[in-house]
Amino acid sequence: MAFGVYLHIPFCRHRCDYCAFATWTDRHHLEDRYLDACRRHLATSVEAGIPEVTSVFVGGGTPTLVSPQKLLAVLAEIPLAPGAEVTVEANPDDVGDALVEAYAAGGVNRLSMGVQSMVPEVLATLGRTHRPENVSRAAAALHRVGIPFNLDLLYGAAGETLAQWRTTLEAAIALDPAHVSAYALTVEAGTPLAADPARHPDDDTQADEYELATELLGAAGYEWYEISNWARPGHECRHNQLYWSEGEYLAIGCAAHGHRDGRRHWNHRTPERYLRAVESGASPESGSEVLDPAERRVEALQLAIRTRDGVDAGEVDPSVLDELDGFVERRADRVVLTERGRLLANEVAIRLG
Repeated sequence: MAFGVYLHIPFCRHRCDYCAFATWTDRHHLEDRYLDACRRHLATSVEAGIPEVTSVFVGGGTPTLVSPQKLLAVLAEIPLAPGAEVTVEANPDDVGDALVEAYAAGGVNRLSMGVQSMVPEVLATLGRTHRPENVSRAAAALHRVGIPFNLDLLYGAAGETLAQWRTTLEAAIALDPAHVSAYALTVEAGTPLAADPARHPDDDTQADEYELATELLGAAGYEWYEISNWARPGHECRHNQLYWSEGEYLAIGCAAHGHRDGRRHWNHRTPERYLRAVESGASPESGSEVLDPAERRVEALQLAIRTRDGVDAGEVDPSVLDELDGFVERRADRVVLTERGRLLANEVAIRLG
Protein backbone atom coordinates (compact mmCIF):
# COMPACT_ATOMS: atom_id res chain seq x y z
CA MET A 1 0.00 0.00 0.00
CA ALA A 2 1.33 3.44 -0.93
CA PHE A 3 1.24 5.99 1.89
CA GLY A 4 2.85 9.42 1.97
CA VAL A 5 3.88 12.19 4.33
CA TYR A 6 3.82 15.84 3.32
CA LEU A 7 5.88 18.15 5.56
CA HIS A 8 5.49 21.90 5.09
CA ILE A 9 8.34 24.31 5.83
CA PRO A 10 6.89 27.84 5.67
CA PHE A 11 10.05 29.97 5.75
CA CYS A 12 11.35 31.99 2.78
CA ARG A 13 14.02 34.63 2.25
CA HIS A 14 11.95 36.39 -0.39
CA ARG A 15 8.40 35.99 -1.64
CA CYS A 16 8.13 35.65 -5.42
CA ASP A 17 5.61 37.88 -7.19
CA TYR A 18 3.41 34.97 -8.31
CA CYS A 19 3.43 33.00 -5.05
CA ALA A 20 0.24 32.40 -3.06
CA PHE A 21 1.58 29.56 -0.90
CA ALA A 22 1.59 29.65 2.90
CA THR A 23 5.07 31.12 3.29
CA TRP A 24 6.56 33.89 5.39
CA THR A 25 9.77 35.91 5.18
CA ASP A 26 9.65 37.24 8.77
CA ARG A 27 9.19 34.08 10.87
CA HIS A 28 12.72 32.65 10.93
CA HIS A 29 12.90 33.12 14.70
CA LEU A 30 10.31 30.34 14.96
CA GLU A 31 12.43 27.74 13.15
CA ASP A 32 13.53 25.67 16.15
CA ARG A 33 10.09 25.64 17.78
CA TYR A 34 8.43 24.88 14.46
CA LEU A 35 10.64 21.92 13.60
CA ASP A 36 10.23 20.56 17.12
CA ALA A 37 6.44 20.87 16.77
CA CYS A 38 6.57 19.01 13.45
CA ARG A 39 8.65 16.27 15.08
CA ARG A 40 6.15 15.98 17.94
CA HIS A 41 3.20 15.95 15.54
CA LEU A 42 4.84 13.18 13.53
CA ALA A 43 5.67 11.15 16.60
CA THR A 44 2.07 11.42 17.83
CA SER A 45 0.73 10.38 14.42
CA VAL A 46 3.06 7.39 14.23
CA GLU A 47 2.08 6.34 17.74
CA ALA A 48 -1.60 6.50 16.74
CA GLY A 49 -0.83 4.19 13.82
CA ILE A 50 0.13 4.81 10.21
CA PRO A 51 1.29 2.42 7.47
CA GLU A 52 4.90 2.25 6.41
CA VAL A 53 5.62 5.39 4.41
CA THR A 54 6.48 4.94 0.74
CA SER A 55 7.04 8.61 -0.10
CA VAL A 56 7.89 11.82 1.74
CA PHE A 57 7.73 15.31 0.26
CA VAL A 58 9.18 18.28 2.14
CA GLY A 59 7.76 21.43 0.55
CA GLY A 60 7.39 25.07 1.28
CA GLY A 61 8.41 27.73 1.50
CA THR A 62 12.08 26.96 1.23
CA PRO A 63 13.05 23.80 3.16
CA THR A 64 16.75 24.31 2.34
CA LEU A 65 16.72 27.46 4.50
CA VAL A 66 16.45 25.45 7.71
CA SER A 67 19.29 23.51 9.32
CA PRO A 68 19.65 20.19 7.47
CA GLN A 69 20.45 18.40 10.72
CA LYS A 70 17.28 19.70 12.37
CA LEU A 71 15.17 18.84 9.34
CA LEU A 72 16.64 15.34 9.21
CA ALA A 73 15.81 14.90 12.90
CA VAL A 74 12.15 15.45 11.99
CA LEU A 75 12.34 13.04 9.05
CA ALA A 76 13.91 10.42 11.32
CA GLU A 77 10.54 10.04 13.05
CA ILE A 78 8.99 8.64 9.86
CA PRO A 79 8.72 4.82 9.57
CA LEU A 80 9.93 4.43 5.99
CA ALA A 81 9.18 1.44 3.82
CA PRO A 82 12.19 -0.11 2.03
CA GLY A 83 13.06 1.97 -1.02
CA ALA A 84 10.90 4.92 0.04
CA GLU A 85 11.19 8.13 -1.97
CA VAL A 86 12.25 11.12 0.16
CA THR A 87 12.09 14.48 -1.66
CA VAL A 88 13.10 17.93 -0.43
CA GLU A 89 12.27 21.12 -2.32
CA ALA A 90 15.29 23.37 -2.76
CA ASN A 91 16.35 26.87 -3.71
CA PRO A 92 19.39 26.59 -6.02
CA ASP A 93 21.20 29.29 -4.01
CA ASP A 94 21.23 26.98 -0.96
CA VAL A 95 22.44 23.79 -2.64
CA GLY A 96 26.13 23.10 -2.18
CA ASP A 97 28.35 20.17 -1.25
CA ALA A 98 27.80 20.40 2.53
CA LEU A 99 24.01 20.47 2.22
CA VAL A 100 23.69 17.61 -0.26
CA GLU A 101 26.18 15.45 1.64
CA ALA A 102 24.14 15.94 4.82
CA TYR A 103 20.93 15.11 2.97
CA ALA A 104 22.40 12.02 1.36
CA ALA A 105 23.67 10.76 4.73
CA GLY A 106 20.24 11.40 6.25
CA GLY A 107 18.30 9.42 3.64
CA VAL A 108 17.11 12.14 1.27
CA ASN A 109 17.17 10.59 -2.20
CA ARG A 110 15.49 13.22 -4.38
CA LEU A 111 15.65 17.02 -4.64
CA SER A 112 13.25 19.31 -6.46
CA MET A 113 14.84 22.65 -7.36
CA GLY A 114 12.79 25.76 -8.08
CA VAL A 115 14.52 27.04 -11.21
CA GLN A 116 11.63 28.63 -13.17
CA SER A 117 13.93 30.12 -15.83
CA MET A 118 17.58 30.10 -16.89
CA VAL A 119 17.28 33.62 -18.36
CA PRO A 120 18.09 36.49 -15.93
CA GLU A 121 15.60 38.91 -17.49
CA VAL A 122 12.77 36.40 -17.09
CA LEU A 123 13.74 35.66 -13.49
CA ALA A 124 13.59 39.38 -12.74
CA THR A 125 10.11 39.60 -14.28
CA LEU A 126 8.96 36.78 -12.00
CA GLY A 127 10.48 38.38 -8.91
CA ARG A 128 13.00 35.54 -8.47
CA THR A 129 16.34 36.28 -6.84
CA HIS A 130 18.58 33.30 -7.71
CA ARG A 131 21.12 33.35 -10.55
CA PRO A 132 21.21 30.72 -13.34
CA GLU A 133 24.85 29.87 -12.59
CA ASN A 134 23.78 28.73 -9.12
CA VAL A 135 21.49 26.16 -10.72
CA SER A 136 24.46 24.68 -12.58
CA ARG A 137 26.54 24.64 -9.38
CA ALA A 138 23.74 22.94 -7.46
CA ALA A 139 23.22 20.32 -10.19
CA ALA A 140 26.93 19.50 -10.15
CA ALA A 141 26.85 19.02 -6.37
CA LEU A 142 23.86 16.68 -6.65
CA HIS A 143 25.50 14.64 -9.41
CA ARG A 144 28.61 14.27 -7.24
CA VAL A 145 26.68 12.64 -4.38
CA GLY A 146 24.30 10.75 -6.66
CA ILE A 147 20.99 12.33 -5.63
CA PRO A 148 18.55 12.42 -8.59
CA PHE A 149 16.82 15.75 -8.95
CA ASN A 150 13.88 17.53 -10.55
CA LEU A 151 14.02 20.99 -12.10
CA ASP A 152 10.84 23.04 -11.69
CA LEU A 153 10.34 25.38 -14.65
CA LEU A 154 7.71 28.06 -15.19
CA TYR A 155 6.58 29.42 -18.55
CA GLY A 156 4.46 32.39 -19.54
CA ALA A 157 6.22 35.27 -17.77
CA ALA A 158 5.44 38.68 -19.23
CA GLY A 159 7.68 39.39 -22.18
CA GLU A 160 9.22 35.92 -22.27
CA THR A 161 9.92 34.98 -25.89
CA LEU A 162 9.82 31.51 -27.35
CA ALA A 163 13.58 31.79 -27.87
CA GLN A 164 14.11 32.55 -24.18
CA TRP A 165 11.94 29.59 -23.19
CA ARG A 166 14.00 27.41 -25.54
CA THR A 167 17.14 28.67 -23.79
CA THR A 168 15.69 27.62 -20.43
CA LEU A 169 14.66 24.18 -21.67
CA GLU A 170 17.99 23.48 -23.38
CA ALA A 171 19.97 24.67 -20.34
CA ALA A 172 17.83 22.52 -18.04
CA ILE A 173 18.26 19.42 -20.22
CA ALA A 174 22.03 19.99 -20.33
CA LEU A 175 22.13 19.65 -16.52
CA ASP A 176 20.84 16.07 -16.90
CA PRO A 177 18.08 16.06 -14.28
CA ALA A 178 16.15 12.85 -13.71
CA HIS A 179 12.87 14.76 -13.88
CA VAL A 180 11.55 18.05 -15.25
CA SER A 181 8.35 19.85 -14.26
CA ALA A 182 7.14 22.66 -16.51
CA TYR A 183 4.20 24.65 -15.18
CA ALA A 184 2.19 27.40 -16.83
CA LEU A 185 2.35 30.65 -14.88
CA THR A 186 -1.02 31.26 -13.25
CA VAL A 187 -2.37 34.39 -11.62
CA GLU A 188 -3.24 33.86 -7.95
CA ALA A 189 -5.42 36.34 -6.10
CA GLY A 190 -3.63 38.59 -3.64
CA THR A 191 -0.21 38.36 -5.29
CA PRO A 192 1.80 41.24 -6.82
CA LEU A 193 1.32 39.48 -10.16
CA ALA A 194 -2.46 39.60 -9.79
CA ALA A 195 -2.28 43.33 -9.10
CA ASP A 196 -0.41 43.99 -12.36
CA PRO A 197 -2.50 42.95 -15.41
CA ALA A 198 0.31 43.99 -17.74
CA ARG A 199 2.28 40.98 -16.45
CA HIS A 200 -0.50 38.40 -16.82
CA PRO A 201 0.32 35.45 -19.10
CA ASP A 202 -1.01 35.10 -22.63
CA ASP A 203 -2.81 31.81 -23.37
CA ASP A 204 -1.58 31.51 -26.95
CA THR A 205 2.03 32.14 -25.96
CA GLN A 206 1.78 29.55 -23.20
CA ALA A 207 0.36 27.00 -25.65
CA ASP A 208 3.35 27.53 -27.96
CA GLU A 209 5.71 27.18 -25.00
CA TYR A 210 4.06 23.97 -23.85
CA GLU A 211 4.39 22.47 -27.32
CA LEU A 212 8.08 23.38 -27.38
CA ALA A 213 8.59 21.76 -23.97
CA THR A 214 6.88 18.60 -25.22
CA GLU A 215 9.11 18.53 -28.30
CA LEU A 216 12.46 19.21 -26.62
CA LEU A 217 11.94 17.10 -23.51
CA GLY A 218 10.64 14.18 -25.55
CA ALA A 219 13.62 14.37 -27.91
CA ALA A 220 15.96 14.34 -24.90
CA GLY A 221 14.48 11.10 -23.55
CA TYR A 222 12.09 12.47 -20.95
CA GLU A 223 8.72 10.72 -20.96
CA TRP A 224 5.57 12.73 -20.33
CA TYR A 225 3.50 11.14 -17.54
CA GLU A 226 1.33 14.01 -16.26
CA ILE A 227 0.30 17.32 -17.84
CA SER A 228 3.25 19.24 -16.41
CA ASN A 229 5.74 16.45 -15.68
CA TRP A 230 8.37 14.54 -17.63
CA ALA A 231 10.85 11.98 -16.30
CA ARG A 232 13.59 9.62 -17.27
CA PRO A 233 12.14 6.08 -17.13
CA GLY A 234 11.82 5.00 -13.50
CA HIS A 235 12.17 8.51 -12.08
CA GLU A 236 8.53 9.56 -11.96
CA CYS A 237 7.69 11.32 -8.69
CA ARG A 238 5.94 8.67 -6.64
CA HIS A 239 4.63 11.18 -4.12
CA ASN A 240 2.86 13.22 -6.78
CA GLN A 241 1.46 10.02 -8.28
CA LEU A 242 -0.08 9.40 -4.87
CA TYR A 243 -1.98 12.70 -5.15
CA TRP A 244 -3.14 12.04 -8.70
CA SER A 245 -4.49 8.59 -7.76
CA GLU A 246 -6.32 9.87 -4.65
CA GLY A 247 -3.92 8.00 -2.39
CA GLU A 248 -3.49 8.56 1.33
CA TYR A 249 -0.98 10.86 2.99
CA LEU A 250 -0.32 12.50 6.33
CA ALA A 251 -0.17 16.29 6.75
CA ILE A 252 2.57 17.69 8.96
CA GLY A 253 3.17 21.41 9.44
CA CYS A 254 1.10 24.54 9.04
CA ALA A 255 -1.21 24.71 6.01
CA ALA A 256 -0.43 21.08 5.11
CA HIS A 257 -3.24 18.97 3.64
CA GLY A 258 -3.77 15.25 4.30
CA HIS A 259 -6.07 12.46 3.12
CA ARG A 260 -7.00 9.30 5.02
CA ASP A 261 -9.98 6.95 4.83
CA GLY A 262 -11.78 9.19 2.34
CA ARG A 263 -11.46 12.22 4.62
CA ARG A 264 -9.49 15.28 3.60
CA HIS A 265 -8.14 17.59 6.27
CA TRP A 266 -5.87 20.61 6.54
CA ASN A 267 -3.88 22.22 9.34
CA HIS A 268 -3.92 25.77 10.67
CA ARG A 269 -2.47 28.08 8.04
CA THR A 270 -0.10 30.19 10.15
CA PRO A 271 2.99 28.86 11.97
CA GLU A 272 1.89 30.52 15.21
CA ARG A 273 -1.52 28.81 15.33
CA TYR A 274 0.03 25.48 14.38
CA LEU A 275 2.62 25.84 17.15
CA ARG A 276 0.04 26.76 19.78
CA ALA A 277 -2.04 23.71 18.93
CA VAL A 278 0.79 21.17 18.93
CA GLU A 279 2.49 22.60 22.01
CA SER A 280 -0.78 22.52 23.97
CA GLY A 281 -1.52 18.94 22.92
CA ALA A 282 -4.49 19.97 20.75
CA SER A 283 -5.13 18.89 17.19
CA PRO A 284 -3.56 21.27 14.63
CA GLU A 285 -6.36 20.56 12.16
CA SER A 286 -8.28 23.58 10.93
CA GLY A 287 -10.93 21.81 8.84
CA SER A 288 -11.92 18.69 6.91
CA GLU A 289 -14.30 17.35 4.28
CA VAL A 290 -15.59 13.99 3.07
CA LEU A 291 -16.63 13.62 -0.56
CA ASP A 292 -19.67 11.52 -1.37
CA PRO A 293 -19.22 8.63 -3.86
CA ALA A 294 -20.42 10.69 -6.85
CA GLU A 295 -18.01 13.52 -6.03
CA ARG A 296 -15.15 11.08 -5.56
CA ARG A 297 -15.85 9.47 -8.94
CA VAL A 298 -15.75 12.82 -10.73
CA GLU A 299 -12.59 13.89 -8.96
CA ALA A 300 -10.89 10.58 -9.73
CA LEU A 301 -11.69 10.97 -13.44
CA GLN A 302 -10.51 14.58 -13.51
CA LEU A 303 -7.20 13.71 -11.85
CA ALA A 304 -6.53 10.53 -13.80
CA ILE A 305 -7.15 12.07 -17.24
CA ARG A 306 -4.16 14.35 -16.60
CA THR A 307 -1.84 11.34 -16.55
CA ARG A 308 -0.44 9.17 -19.33
CA ASP A 309 -2.53 6.21 -18.12
CA GLY A 310 -5.74 8.20 -18.53
CA VAL A 311 -9.06 6.76 -17.41
CA ASP A 312 -10.95 3.51 -17.86
CA ALA A 313 -12.96 3.83 -21.07
CA GLY A 314 -15.90 2.18 -19.32
CA GLU A 315 -16.15 5.18 -17.00
CA VAL A 316 -16.77 7.62 -19.86
CA ASP A 317 -20.05 8.17 -21.72
CA PRO A 318 -19.44 7.26 -25.41
CA SER A 319 -21.25 10.40 -26.55
CA VAL A 320 -18.80 12.49 -24.54
CA LEU A 321 -15.91 10.70 -26.24
CA ASP A 322 -17.38 11.63 -29.61
CA GLU A 323 -17.62 15.27 -28.55
CA LEU A 324 -13.99 15.21 -27.40
CA ASP A 325 -12.62 13.64 -30.57
CA GLY A 326 -9.16 15.09 -31.22
CA PHE A 327 -8.71 15.95 -27.55
CA VAL A 328 -8.75 12.36 -26.26
CA GLU A 329 -8.07 8.99 -27.86
CA ARG A 330 -8.69 5.32 -27.05
CA ARG A 331 -5.71 3.17 -26.22
CA ALA A 332 -6.96 -0.36 -25.61
CA ASP A 333 -9.36 0.01 -22.68
CA ARG A 334 -8.10 3.46 -21.65
CA VAL A 335 -8.96 7.01 -22.68
CA VAL A 336 -5.98 9.37 -22.73
CA LEU A 337 -5.36 12.98 -23.70
CA THR A 338 -3.86 13.83 -27.06
CA GLU A 339 -1.24 16.58 -27.13
CA ARG A 340 -3.98 18.97 -28.24
CA GLY A 341 -6.10 17.76 -25.33
CA ARG A 342 -3.28 18.43 -22.89
CA LEU A 343 -3.42 22.09 -23.86
CA LEU A 344 -7.07 22.17 -22.78
CA ALA A 345 -6.92 19.58 -20.03
CA ASN A 346 -9.11 21.46 -17.54
CA GLU A 347 -11.92 21.82 -20.07
CA VAL A 348 -11.64 18.15 -21.07
CA ALA A 349 -11.69 17.07 -17.42
CA ILE A 350 -14.88 19.05 -16.80
CA ARG A 351 -16.59 17.40 -19.80
CA LEU A 352 -15.59 13.93 -18.58
CA GLY A 353 -17.16 14.58 -15.21
